[in-house]
Amino acid sequence: MPVLEIELIPVMSDNYIALLHDPATGATAAVDPGVSEPVMDALTARGWGLTHILVTHHHTDHVGGIPALKAATSCWVVGAEADSRRIPGLDIAVNGGDTVVLGDAVAQVFAVPGHTSGHIAYWFPDSAALFCGDTLFSIGCGRLFEGTARQMWDSLCLLRQLPDDTRVYCAHEYTLANIKFALSIDPGNQVLRCRRDEAESLRARHLPTVPSTLAMERAANPFLRADTADLRHALGMPEGDPAQVFAAIRRAKDSF
Repeated sequence: MPVLEIELIPVMSDNYIALLHDPATGATAAVDPGVSEPVMDALTARGWGLTHILVTHHHTDHVGGIPALKAATSCWVVGAEADSRRIPGLDIAVNGGDTVVLGDAVAQVFAVPGHTSGHIAYWFPDSAALFCGDTLFSIGCGRLFEGTARQMWDSLCLLRQLPDDTRVYCAHEYTLANIKFALSIDPGNQVLRCRRDEAESLRARHLPTVPSTLAMERAANPFLRADTADLRHALGMPEGDPAQVFAAIRRAKDSF
């Protein structure tokens, strides 16, 4: 069972680039490299050679480092076929339902539109690791820049079906701000309160709150709970369609 070594590189103000390394083969991927220099420094420090870049979506803070990294390493760039014109240096175009091979590890690709129209996520089941870009955050989800609320709700429902022990590697350190909003609409959620205490402790020590786990997200993330009775009542939508309830939560977060 190939289990990846995973390292997080904090960059810019709140982004994370993940490095995935298969120790058996030496294959190494960078996920959503918005910049190149910190990635090259991390690779040098660990003695790893970059073989792949995995892209979740086309936004500049996720792809800005690709040209320099590809020029320096001749790595393969993997991303959504739907974004083939918006991802620099794309070599391998994938769609939902495809697989991506990294050494001996295999990822399943999920199409998760909503934040952008071509957003995808990568799930490595043997490593219990999900790389979901800006679709699912710890106690949050991405803004709807190109997709609809129903698309994003469907995408989140797809991801929340993964096993409890799935580690959720999102691309931003937004957890404390997300928790503040979540408590405003779900103040009695004890799992959420425990997550707040944990996140505050981690950030006080300058440690990342990423990854979270899918079990925790299902229990505490309001964007995954739009079909629960307590949140529907809290929003005054006791009989609301889950996608409409989700849209109301997203609007509330946008103006919070």
